Amino acid sequence: MEAVINHHLAAFADADIDEIMKDYNEASQLITPDGALHGRAAIREFFRSIFNIIPRGSALDIKQKFISDEIIYVAWSCESQFVNIPLGTDSFIINNNKISIQTLAAHIISK
Repeated sequence: MEAVINHHLAAFADADIDEIMKDYNEASQLITPDGALHGRAAIREFFRSIFNIIPRGSALDIKQKFISDEIIYVAWSCESQFVNIPLGTDSFIINNNKISIQTLAAHIISK
């Protein structure tokens, strides 16, 4: 479980969409405040838009990371030239070394 989340966080910090997509499969779901995204194509598009406001080189600070069996919780903050995110949280359920379900909440302040 820890290897999957460490890979995911490193790929996110690098804004590397191809690497980040290795953590998902077609059955994966990403649940955001705007609704649920299903499958790799929808999740890829989500990260494409996120990396427009949080490009490579943005300051990402992992505040907490808890792992309990296949469930992982991450609290973080981030700042880029476009946004300040003083608090974000993600929860992950990992199955067969892939993110099965991810939830996301973040307080995004445009600059």
